[in-house]
Amino acid sequence: MIKATREGFGEALVELGELNKNVVVLTADLTESTKVADFAKKYPERFIECGVAEQNMAGIAAGLAAEGKIPFITSYGVFSPGRNWDQIRVSICYSNLPVKIVGCHTGLSVGPDGATHQALEDITLMRVLPNMTVIVPCDANEAWQATVEISKISGPCYLRLTREATPMITDRDQRFEIGKADVLENYGQDVAIIACGPLVHQALVAARELNDEGIKTTVINNHTIKPLDKITLLKAARDCGAVVTVEEHQVNGGMGSAVSELLSQNYPVPMEFIGMSDSFGESGDPDQLLAKYGMSIGKIKEFVRKVISRKVVKHNGS
Repeated sequence: MIKATREGFGEALVELGELNKNVVVLTADLTESTKVADFAKKYPERFIECGVAEQNMAGIAAGLAAEGKIPFITSYGVFSPGRNWDQIRVSICYSNLPVKIVGCHTGLSVGPDGATHQALEDITLMRVLPNMTVIVPCDANEAWQATVEISKISGPCYLRLTREATPMITDRDQRFEIGKADVLENYGQDVAIIACGPLVHQALVAARELNDEGIKTTVINNHTIKPLDKITLLKAARDCGAVVTVEEHQVNGGMGSAVSELLSQNYPVPMEFIGMSDSFGESGDPDQLLAKYGMSIGKIKEFVRKVISRKVVKHNGS
């Protein structure tokens, strides 16, 4: 079954509206695309159409949050947080307000919309902000769970969603914990593949194929970029001695950078990074774009072999 992460978000939002009367939703002229139309129809008194004014939307949400509401603000990732980062920083994060920023249509999978609409820098923008929690669900079920969970925490959150329907690899009743990475597959300890977002599926396929070839991997779904699950990630580095990170985002400043910062301070190991390499995207079929820009299953396998070749073999503890 395939389903877009934004659909899981939209479904959860309607249920949250029933459970918590303080949940309100704002959008910037993208009701259908961000999947908040059902919430708007069911709870029109708690829905605000801000028009094409993302900065104003963030300011309104900050005011609502200061008065006890739980605002979800939705737009394309290139517009929010791309266009209203200053308002998110000063009006929301500085006061540690519980505004939930939902960036849709992120990554290369926006496809034909092209470089101007392919948010590939948003994780960097958001994880650098004090008080911000950053979550990148791997499928629609996890997006549903993440939406529910971020509504419960007191500070600001960023939820990163995609447009394209992608394979479902989790169950809705599966436990989801903010800040706790999930080990999805453990074939062995030649290398740890740490992935986030829908590319977790590509990582799992690559791991299965590598296992058939005799290369044993551990696959981790690192859905929470901030705060990182230091315990799980450091254990993977120690057990495997090599890491490949996989994300649909710029390598510079993204999830891979966050993992690298953690390991460099605590347990340095050889690393390779799958993602955009300091480039803008372009219009095209999503799968073709992932292949062109080095985020395919084949490229993951190539980088796994590369990082294994860099491992330092220690003899007798030396």
